[in-house]
Amino acid sequence: MRRSRHRRDWPWAVVLLAPALAAFAMWVFYPLGRTMWLGTQRSDPFGLRTEYVGLDQYREVLGSSDFHNSLKVTFGYVLISVPIALVLGLALAVLANTQLRGMRFFRTVFSSTVASSVAVSALLWFVLLQPSIGVVNQFLKSIGRHPVDLLNDPHRALFAVSATAVWQNLGIVFVTVIAGLQAMPAELHEAARVDGHGAWSRFRNVTVPMISPTLLFTTVVLTIRAFQTFGEIDLLTQGGPNNHTNVLTYSLYTTVFKERDPGAGAALAVVLFVIILLLTMMQFRFLEKRVHYAN
Repeated sequence: MRRSRHRRDWPWAVVLLAPALAAFAMWVFYPLGRTMWLGTQRSDPFGLRTEYVGLDQYREVLGSSDFHNSLKVTFGYVLISVPIALVLGLALAVLANTQLRGMRFFRTVFSSTVASSVAVSALLWFVLLQPSIGVVNQFLKSIGRHPVDLLNDPHRALFAVSATAVWQNLGIVFVTVIAGLQAMPAELHEAARVDGHGAWSRFRNVTVPMISPTLLFTTVVLTIRAFQTFGEIDLLTQGGPNNHTNVLTYSLYTTVFKERDPGAGAALAVVLFVIILLLTMMQFRFLEKRVHYAN
C-alpha cells in the first residue's frame, strides 16, 4: 500500500519540483555546461574565431606558470583572511553575548560590516592605506616613522588586501556565531560553573562544541567567498605588484577581458569550480568529525 502511494505521489512531486529544476537548469546547469564546453575551444588573438582543442587547453592552463602563481596567491589569501576573520568574529560574538549594559550598541557596531558592499569596503581601506594621504601613513608620520606603501609592497600587499576581507567578513561571522551562542541552553554553562570549570574551560568544553555546526558552516562560507574574491583586488591592487595579489578570479578576468581569450578563461573558471568543490568536500569530510550536533 505504501508503494502504491509513492507511485501515486510521484507525478505530483515532479510537478512541484519542475519550476525549481527549470530555474536550476537555466541559471546553473546550462551555464556550467556551456563554460565547460567553451573551455575546449581555442580563440584567435582577437577572441573571435574558435577552434576545438579538447582537453589540451585545460592541460595548458594547469601547466602554466601564471596559474601556479595565482593558485599560490589565492591559497595564501585564504589562509590569511579566513582564520583571522573567524577568530576575531568568534571573539567579538562571545564578548557581545554577555549581559552587560550597552551591549546592544556594540552588537550593532560589530555586525555593521554585513551591510557594506565590497566596493565600499575596498574604498574605505584604500583611504586608510593610500601611500601619500592615507590615514595609516599620516599616523606613522605623526610618530616620526617613515610612510609605508603597503599596496605596492610585494611582501605586504597580500596582507593589506586580506585586511579588507577580514574587516568585511567580521560582520558575517559575528551574526552567525552570536545566533548560535544565543541558541545555547543557559543551563549548560550553569552546570559547568557549578562543577568548578573556569571561563576558558567552559568556552573550550561547552561553548565551542555546541556552536561547532555554526563554525563549520561559517568556515565553508568564508573559504568559498575568499576563493571568489575579486572586487578588493580590482580596486586596490589590480593583481600587482608583480602579480603578488593576482588571485585566480582576477587572473580569469584578465584572461577573458584583457587578453581576449575566453576559451582559456572558461577553462580556468572550470578549474576554479573544481578546486572549490573539492575543498568544500574535504572540509565537510574532515571537519565534520569534530562537529557536535545536539539532540
